[in-house]
Amino acid sequence: MKQLCIIGAGGHGKVVAEIAELQNKYDAIFFLDDANVEWCGEYRVVGTVSEYIKHVKTCDFVVAIGNNENRKKIIEQLLKANAVFPTLIHPCSTVSKSAKIELGCVVMAGAIVNADARIGRGTILNTCCSVDHDNNIGKYCHISVGAHLAGTVEVGDCAFIGAGATVKNNVTICTNAIVGAGAVVLRDITESGTYIGVPAKKMKA
Repeated sequence: MKQLCIIGAGGHGKVVAEIAELQNKYDAIFFLDDANVEWCGEYRVVGTVSEYIKHVKTCDFVVAIGNNENRKKIIEQLLKANAVFPTLIHPCSTVSKSAKIELGCVVMAGAIVNADARIGRGTILNTCCSVDHDNNIGKYCHISVGAHLAGTVEVGDCAFIGAGATVKNNVTICTNAIVGAGAVVLRDITESGTYIGVPAKKMKA
């Protein structure tokens, strides 16, 4: 019996579970979460996150947590325990045959990944986002719902691109940067922080 353990029993986890079902690879899907909940949609929550060790030898894992740093911490902890991470790709997404997507990523419905794009470990490509040709997206990033990255964009590890944001071609976004919802990035972002507006500018502390 092939099983999938999803860590994070929130709304994002529900979507991940449904994508996993569409793969027709798993006989059972269940969740771990530190919240006091018994179900995530139709799926059982069988324990807390720290109980992952019980399942490492028998399950694949997906970390369905939107916060980049928290997702990174858990994935790297699991990797030390030799956990296996699939890449989940919704059948209604479009992924170029020349794109490279590393372990632990989730590509949601309507997402587009074009030629020679590189997607780093543990990254979320959310519903209807687009990552165009020759993008290089780092590890543990989150490209949110309806965000669009034009060609040859570089995104550093743990960066967050908000819902409906647009990034111009040939732009670099540094590690840990946050691009707010609906922002339009026309120039390189070289300092971590939160960037909002059209064109995107760094918020003052």
